[in-house]
Amino acid sequence: MSLLSRLIAPLRDCRGVAALEFGIIAPVLLILLVGVIELGFAVHQAMQVQDAAEAGALYAGKYGWKPAEISAAVVHAPGAGNITASPAPVLFCGCPSTNGIATVVCTATCPSGGPAAQYVRVSASQPHEAILTFLNLPIPDTLTGHATVRVQ
Repeated sequence: MSLLSRLIAPLRDCRGVAALEFGIIAPVLLILLVGVIELGFAVHQAMQVQDAAEAGALYAGKYGWKPAEISAAVVHAPGAGNITASPAPVLFCGCPSTNGIATVVCTATCPSGGPAAQYVRVSASQPHEAILTFLNLPIPDTLTGHATVRVQ
């Protein structure tokens, strides 16, 4: 065997190439996995916050305008961790429109010809703490949910 073929022989050896490739790609796959897990937790928390706001709106729809009890329904909703009812529930008068509920004076007449109705807007919020902050994922620091229900 010549000197040149002895120098080239180790370069042609393919043993361990798969392990080397895995060692190079494993950190990238791990960061992707953690990012997916982080987004999954954030979506789950956002759904819990929205469910808590809807629980407060359901309470208002059933029992009427009782701000302290509506806030308690938000805070004690099933699955609620450190969810708060902030901002506090709001009672307002409005008319249904194509873009939602248009806020009006309570004595106003709606474009449909009927009187303005009373609505309650319930909000819930929860702080979100990232698992890995260096990923800089576009997840807000505070997750919020809102629900509106007619009470009269």
